[in-house]
Amino acid sequence: MINPKISRVIRYVIPFLLLPVTVVIGSMYAREKMSAYIILAVTILTLALLIFGSEKKGKGSGRAVLIAIFTALAIVGRFIPIVKPVCAIIIIGGIYLGAESGFAIGAFAALISNFSFGQGPWTPFQMLGWGLIGLIAGLCSGLFRKNRIAVYIYGGFCGILYSFLMDVWTALWYESEEFWSLYVMAIVDAVPYTIVYAVSNVLFLIILLKPFGRKLERVKIRYGL
Repeated sequence: MINPKISRVIRYVIPFLLLPVTVVIGSMYAREKMSAYIILAVTILTLALLIFGSEKKGKGSGRAVLIAIFTALAIVGRFIPIVKPVCAIIIIGGIYLGAESGFAIGAFAALISNFSFGQGPWTPFQMLGWGLIGLIAGLCSGLFRKNRIAVYIYGGFCGILYSFLMDVWTALWYESEEFWSLYVMAIVDAVPYTIVYAVSNVLFLIILLKPFGRKLERVKIRYGL
């Protein structure tokens, strides 16, 4: 049994230090031929985070089922053209299932859906971006359960911040010394898509947050999750 204090530290070190360092360094030095190893490393760290986050929660099998369901919903959401409910589903999962579960939903949704959309050096960035969105939603669940407006604002910001994160990969991939100029160009080019993504996040949260939240609360009470 791991010391609770050590477990708590690890639960923050993995998503906010180890995972970002792995993804960025991997994209800078490993390049495309090594992307599979970076994806594997991110997957292992995600599973480790989920294990450490599950120690005190109990009912691991029931929680795993809910994580799988939300991951499947997020994957299906990626196939909807233009406006996609992926981010909204990840946020809701994080709020009601916990921070580590939210990270797992986001990371696995990116990993599994990319078997259809295409795996590559961008996959670790998608796993990290969506994972952090779910994780932070879980960490802020106390506020978000009381204030839906805060959730909608968070969803809008997530659309912008996720786009900014993916633009980091775009700029790094050119292997140029002009990183910042490339990064700014990538942000500017992506403005229309960023706006659509941010707005769609808010719209889907308005539609899905209340019914999903109500049903999840019932499930958690009924099965003691």
